[in-house]
Amino acid sequence: MGSATLLPLLQHLTKTDLLKKVASRSFAALTVTKTQFISTMSVGKDNVSSLKRRLVQLFETSLRKTVPGEPDLVPIVDSCSDKSGGKFGDYQCNNAMVLWSKIKGKHTGFKGPQAIGQAIMKNLPPSEMMESCSVADPGFVNVVLSKDWIAQILLRMLIDGIDTWAPLLPLKTAVVDFSSPNIAKEMHVGNLRSTIIGDTLARMLEFSHVEVLRRNHVGDWGTQFGMLIEFLFEKFPNPEEVNEAAIGDLQAFYKASKLRFDGDAEFKQRAQQAVVRLQGGEDRYHKAWKQICEISRTEFCRVYERLGIKLEEKGESFYNPYIPKVLEEVDSKGLIEESEGARVIFVDGVNIPLIVMKSDGGYNYASTDLVALWYRLNEEKAEWIIYVTDFGQQQHFDMFFKVARRVGWLPTDDSLYPKATHVGFGLVLGEDGKRFRTRNTDVVRLVDLLDEAKSRSKTAVLERDAAKDWPEEEVEKTAQAVGYGAVKYADLKNNRLSNYTFNFDQMLNDKGNTAVYLLYAHARICSIIRKSGKDIEELKKNGKIVLDHEGERALGLHLVQFSEVVEEACTNLLPNTLCDYLYNLSDIFTKKFYSNCQVIGSSEETSRLLLCEATATVMRKCFYLLGIEPVYKI
Repeated sequence: MGSATLLPLLQHLTKTDLLKKVASRSFAALTVTKTQFISTMSVGKDNVSSLKRRLVQLFETSLRKTVPGEPDLVPIVDSCSDKSGGKFGDYQCNNAMVLWSKIKGKHTGFKGPQAIGQAIMKNLPPSEMMESCSVADPGFVNVVLSKDWIAQILLRMLIDGIDTWAPLLPLKTAVVDFSSPNIAKEMHVGNLRSTIIGDTLARMLEFSHVEVLRRNHVGDWGTQFGMLIEFLFEKFPNPEEVNEAAIGDLQAFYKASKLRFDGDAEFKQRAQQAVVRLQGGEDRYHKAWKQICEISRTEFCRVYERLGIKLEEKGESFYNPYIPKVLEEVDSKGLIEESEGARVIFVDGVNIPLIVMKSDGGYNYASTDLVALWYRLNEEKAEWIIYVTDFGQQQHFDMFFKVARRVGWLPTDDSLYPKATHVGFGLVLGEDGKRFRTRNTDVVRLVDLLDEAKSRSKTAVLERDAAKDWPEEEVEKTAQAVGYGAVKYADLKNNRLSNYTFNFDQMLNDKGNTAVYLLYAHARICSIIRKSGKDIEELKKNGKIVLDHEGERALGLHLVQFSEVVEEACTNLLPNTLCDYLYNLSDIFTKKFYSNCQVIGSSEETSRLLLCEATATVMRKCFYLLGIEPVYKI
């Protein structure tokens, strides 16, 4: 996270906190004072992504000069344009009240927060980025950015590329554990949220210069495999006959084996023993397990390809060889106990224990989750491990994170690296307010949902006059981009902490906060540029951006705030932050800029075409971070 979004965190940390070693490993980049931390986060004075960081540094200098004897002064700088519509300024420093509560009664010469605010403003170093400053009650220092500086930054972005706006986070490597379907079960709507939320978090972190290990922790080593393997042996005594065509519908195969497991005690006993034999490495069981996994993996890959998702599979089975060694380390700390024949860890505040070895000698997902965390910290050197699952697993993650802290793998302070975070999310609901299912109460297959989205989108595309002469390939490509994008955006625009209602009619509406509206808005901007007949690359080299009109300045300001929004979305792991920014960008472009500022044929045509290009460029990067394909024609 960058310095600006770290401010709330840093306010309650002492200098000693930041100087501590992180767990058993030493991270030199983190052993700094607060002031040094903020300073090192600047990528350099010419980096266009550092708008908010520059302000933080300016106010840091002012605070040191205003109250030179006060330690640990951390500037509290926030954007205020959204809250006040720009009435008071673009950014605001809110240190005066906090500072007054600390120095009240001391012989400083200040008589209240208003006087402190005036001194903070007076002591600000000169900067080309600030047009003016003012102080409002009770001591808030408001900053108006220079429109000429914003214009220069926008032009530089167009020349140097949008990636120069990427924020810089204080970590090198992160693991994002997402999607994680169960082998032998088709991906369904329940897998949708983990898959697209995890992909967006990975994309935002990657854009922010973090090496992201995209991990698919598939359920390929659990109790159900004994059941599946024994059923497979019965159906196909000859292993050579086993393939995708022979098994057919893997979901139906799973259901049939489950019925047998629940209704036949002798089969159930054999299935339970099969799990132990599989985990013990017996060749016959391992081959059968591998065949089932390959059939499932093929199905998963088809879905991932359609959604544009990249993942590296390291399922539960990958960590099996490490389990004895890791459990031995945990046991050496005196944490593992015997309970009813099983080996368990009791966690404070939780009635049920964390089972790390079942009474039959088999391992479960608690075992592999602990080992996976150990592996990611020690072998992959991850500084942040992010688990994207539904809220139903919150207690499980709380328990095994507590165990990891007791063992010493994670620091007791959650704000320090390395750290592990559970990114929980709510349910996908049907219009009846209940969990989204088909009419016969089955879960909705994800492939069917995507087919439906594309089909409905194709119908809508063909209804547009402009598309009637399109070749079939272009219709298909547009329908897929709009259909899949609509499904993704309808999920991502909601705060992930909440449930949301799945409704095709709403998500495919071309009005309001939908992907369809945003994709078509982007296409219209591209159309404006095409209709001008101007070479946009030539305009970038020789043109100039001017922000004299209120609509031009509002658009320019919102554009230069892109980087800090991405940084905030990464820091808080909330993709809806980026969705809100994208929707507001489209709204500002349409209502404040395009409705009031003629582009083609105006005396400001070059500048306004460059503003159109900057808007389209930022929109495309937002689409990319959300995993949505842009549309260039409507």
